[in-house]
Order: sequence, then structure tokens, then C-alpha cells
Amino acid sequence: MRRSKYTRPAWLGEQGEGGQGTADKPRLTTSAMIASLAAPDQRTAPAPFGHALAKLAEERPEIVGLTADLGKYTDLHIFAQKHPERFYQMGMAEQLLISAAAGMAREGFQPFATTYAVFAARRAYDFICMAIAEENLDVKIVCALPGLTTGYGPSHQATEDIAIFRGLPNMTILDPCDAHEIAQAVPAIADHKGPVYMRLLRGNVPLVLDEYGYKFELGKAKTIRDGNDVLIISTGLMTMRALEAAEALREDKVDVAVLHVPTIKPLDTETILREVGKGGRLVVVAENHTVVGGLGEAVAGLLLRSGTVPKAFRQVGLPDEFLDAGALPTLHDRYGISTAAMARSIREWL
Repeated sequence: MRRSKYTRPAWLGEQGEGGQGTADKPRLTTSAMIASLAAPDQRTAPAPFGHALAKLAEERPEIVGLTADLGKYTDLHIFAQKHPERFYQMGMAEQLLISAAAGMAREGFQPFATTYAVFAARRAYDFICMAIAEENLDVKIVCALPGLTTGYGPSHQATEDIAIFRGLPNMTILDPCDAHEIAQAVPAIADHKGPVYMRLLRGNVPLVLDEYGYKFELGKAKTIRDGNDVLIISTGLMTMRALEAAEALREDKVDVAVLHVPTIKPLDTETILREVGKGGRLVVVAENHTVVGGLGEAVAGLLLRSGTVPKAFRQVGLPDEFLDAGALPTLHDRYGISTAAMARSIREWL
């Protein structure tokens, strides 16, 4: 596990993940580094990416798995247990990880390379650009800890990864919502020939979209629920939050629609323009990413170029600054991406 430049937060305790706590401060069961986003009573599925990839590899011998000393923390250890002869541990060297994946793709393999999102976006960007994207190689880069999904501060918080990769030609970008979607996205990106960057929720991942009969399709946005007052266009874990906020706002007689956009690039322009074009609704784009360069600005640019003018346009996202270290629930509320914070913002905007 990588070490942050930050000292161990006091709330984490002294003894291992979550600490042991004290008489006046009970033990926290959520680690700062690998925190579960699931509520205590929420349904979850363990390691959906690892299990989906291991299952897919049973029928596709060309699939190989590589990681930069983070197999356990990207759920690739599931694949390694099932297919040890096709698993490659590259050590703490993201440039080597990406270069090896590019070489394997040239030889006819289909590499799934995993690390943390910050290390792929910041350390290995030039290698991804020149060795993979420019050559349009069939490499899947699957990265944990996207956005604000860790409390260990800027050294581990990938708040700008989508902005970094959106400018790369040939690069497909995904931000799945839950375990149900991750399991469906793995075979879909394997069927797609070309480079893919996928944000990953790992560990015990919430199950949400199966309750709505949702089916993932690469490049497609889908309306999860309809509403006449507000349209939330969301991606990743923020779709969970959008659905929860919609239920909370219903108590205030506010009717909220949720449009889930798992594929950031290429953007499903037709569906977005159709939903926004219905008119009369506040449009809110929600993402677990800085408001600079992510889904919000992608949608805003699309609306401007097409001449589509919503009633009003707002963003729920992370601020353009380096974020604090701390407990995730506190940070999510502080930076406005918790369910309660989103609902509060929408009430104010209305």
C-alpha cells in the first residue's frame, strides 16, 4: 500500500484499519484508504470487477491481468487466484505497468491493467498517451479510488482524472455506478476494441441499479426515473446519490428525474439533448470529480454548441482545489456530494 504524505488521522485510531477506538470515541469500521460507500443496511456485492473479469477470462484466453502492487486494492487478486498464469505483478512502477500492457496488446493479448486512479492519471499519463492511445491499442485501464473515495488527501484523491483523460483521442472513459453495472461493464469493454479508462468502486460495492431493471450499454445514457421539476444528469456513485436525493425531494413535492451517464466519452449526445430539450426543468449535473473538465463541462459544452437552453443549469461536484484528509462522510458533506448536501443545494436552486 502506498504511503501518503499525510500523517495518520487521529480518528482512524492506532491499531490497523479502522483502529480500535476508545471509550469516548468508538471504533470506526470504515478505513480512510479503502472506504465502503455502502450504508450499513445497503445491499452489496463483493469485488464485482474481479469476479466478472475472472469469469470472462475462462472463455477468453487472450485476457491478462496486470497491476502495480495493488492487486488486493483493485480486486484483481480474484483474477490472480483463478488465473495465476495470466497475472503479472509489476511492482510500484506505473510507467512499467502501462508499457508492459502496451507490449502485450501488440502481441495479441487483451491486458486489464489496474492501479489507483491518481497513479495512472498523474504518473503514467505520457505512457498512456503515446504507447496506448496514440497507437489505439486494446488496453483496459481500470483504476480504484476515483474522485473523493478515500480520506487520505490529495496524494490519493483522483479528483481530476476525467479531465486529464477526456482530451486523449481514442480513449473511452467509463464511470460505473454500482456493482451491478461494473459486472456488466467488464464484458462490454472487453468487446470494445481500443483503449478504455474505467473508474472502479472496489471491495463491497453497493447494489442499486438492479432494482430499476437497468442494463449497461457502452456509450449509452439511460433515464433511471422520470420527473417534471428537476433533471439530474449523473455518473458514477453520484447516480446513487441522485436517486436518494430524488426520494428526499419527493417529500417536498419536488419531482426529480435522473439520467445516468456511465460513459463520459464518447458522450451520448442524443439522449442528453432529448432529455434537456423537454424543457421547464432545472438541470443539475452531478459527478464525483472536480467541476473543472468533467461531465458537467462536457454537458455544458454540448448544450451551448447545440443551442439547447435549459431553464437553469447547475453543477454538483468537487471544488477546484486540493481537498482535505479525513472521514469520508464528513468530506462528502463538506464538499457537497453527499445525498443530504445535494438535496439541500437543489432546494436552494429551486
